[in-house]
Amino acid sequence: MTGKVDIEKFLLSVAKPSRYTGGEYNSPVYKPEAALDYLMCFPDVYEVAMSNLGIKILQGALNARPDTNCERCFAPWPDMGAAMKANNTPLFSLETRRPAAAFDIMGFSLQYELSYTNVLYMLDLAGAPFLRAEREGGDFPLLMAGGPCAVNPLPVSDIFDIFVIGDGEEAITELAALYIVQKKKLKGAGRAAVNKAFLKAASGVPGVYIPAEGTEKKVVRRILPDLNKAFFPKDLIVPNIEAVHDRAVVEVFRGCSRGCRFCQAGFIYRPVRNRDESLCKAIIEETVEKTGFDEVTLSSLSTGDYPRLPQLIAGLQDMLREKRVNLALPSQRLDSFESDLNLGAKRSGSLTFAPEAGTQRLRNVINKNITDEHIESAVTAAFRQGFSTIKLYFMLGLPTETDEDIQGIADVCRKIKGLYYKHRTAKKGLSLSASCSVFIPKPFTPFQWEAQITPETATARQKFLKYELGKSGIAFHYHDMTVSRLEAAFSRGDKRLSSALIRAYNSGCMFDGWSELFDYDKWTEAFKGAGLEIEEYSGAADHSKPLPWEFIDIGVTREFFVSEREKAYAAAVTPDCRISCGGCGIAARVPECNGGV
Repeated sequence: MTGKVDIEKFLLSVAKPSRYTGGEYNSPVYKPEAALDYLMCFPDVYEVAMSNLGIKILQGALNARPDTNCERCFAPWPDMGAAMKANNTPLFSLETRRPAAAFDIMGFSLQYELSYTNVLYMLDLAGAPFLRAEREGGDFPLLMAGGPCAVNPLPVSDIFDIFVIGDGEEAITELAALYIVQKKKLKGAGRAAVNKAFLKAASGVPGVYIPAEGTEKKVVRRILPDLNKAFFPKDLIVPNIEAVHDRAVVEVFRGCSRGCRFCQAGFIYRPVRNRDESLCKAIIEETVEKTGFDEVTLSSLSTGDYPRLPQLIAGLQDMLREKRVNLALPSQRLDSFESDLNLGAKRSGSLTFAPEAGTQRLRNVINKNITDEHIESAVTAAFRQGFSTIKLYFMLGLPTETDEDIQGIADVCRKIKGLYYKHRTAKKGLSLSASCSVFIPKPFTPFQWEAQITPETATARQKFLKYELGKSGIAFHYHDMTVSRLEAAFSRGDKRLSSALIRAYNSGCMFDGWSELFDYDKWTEAFKGAGLEIEEYSGAADHSKPLPWEFIDIGVTREFFVSEREKAYAAAVTPDCRISCGGCGIAARVPECNGGV
């Protein structure tokens, strides 16, 4: 075991020092006899990282192996990073405070594109060269990546050694076993030799992409067919400070059957796979017992679609009352909200709905299968039950959007305000807010070929809505268009972007998902320095030509995406998978696929 990094001499000079101390309740115990040391890296601050379920699952799965230690490492806030550099202190793990460079593998979870500079930030603190080619032959950990952004690995493919595409629970443990085999076989040969032998052996593992091999070979997404047999942690680590989502959690199902055409997650996590009600109940009860959390949540892309939701919640009631634990449902569906009210929703809190678009025509374009009647029925039911705080989410710049659709957002909001004063039971006034993000065309969606709205048009529409809603006393929030522009570039980017990424980091860019630290001017200069323009990646793509990321096979066919795009322009809807199979192709990979019914 490598020596412990000393941070005590400057720890109290930085904000929230508990981010870096480790020692949390339920932290894994170090196994000195283990053959593999894996560092689970999340390129964001502690409070965000500790809210991510994926890394908890993967860390638990690895630590369940007697031959593996898996520790955590998150991006230090800039004040801590500066203090570490000033004191020549390397990036370290939370559990044993060993230097990151001492681990065999550094595995990064790529949840959003604007975290890419933080990957470089962490490598910089670890003392590892950014580019794979510059690490070859050296004594450096192997760099692994996974997560939703990995479905288009090209923008960071010159940085990482290996990617896991798709579900990671089984893949990561297989790769750990494979690395241990090579490490034992080549004992004394050095890490460079072990890494090289491992990558050669790993190229045959399903769901694995080795960037050094190029993009000629099709990489098939790893799909976990049975969630009931998958590892799921019950002794969750309890954060030292409040996390963004500070509660016990169970993933009730994976995937989504809705088919919203803008939603990447709805396609890259197909098919729907349910976890049995009895197993969900057991996980929640054991997690509460082992953690002491006073709130639990049922996690999925659309929890209201879980077929045994009423029965599961009913079965948890005794434990929730006895332990004084609150049940939080993460999302509310506009098309079935009246039934959701009977599932334990808190009348004293706020409700969030996502109509996405202001007119029925545009909701049909994006395949958001809700109607004006659904919206009216849902909010009326909420107001009659005593709710007085409503948050609405919309999107600007959706394909085929017109001025009428933007006006429709204001009309929907005003109609909801009118319904409140007609049906309310609460005595206080309505708190209504609307939030508009900017549409980002994502790989592996029917809209992957679409152009992004121009900054000028986005700004004009944001100003219009701010005025229209403001005069009705409705709060309006919107996203910075430049952030969305950059996210679109990296979402649909190619290998050339690694040069712009490194230039941006070297100019001071990091924590780009944090508005107070985002600097678009530095990014535009970085792109220019690399001989690129951000706008190059925001225009329409020719759907008759292969897209850069199509060497990845997620299981949904290209023909289906093309067909869905054509239906979008005809404002035609595709039914929920649970109602009728749309023929996306995933059933050929997972024959049991039935829309989650």
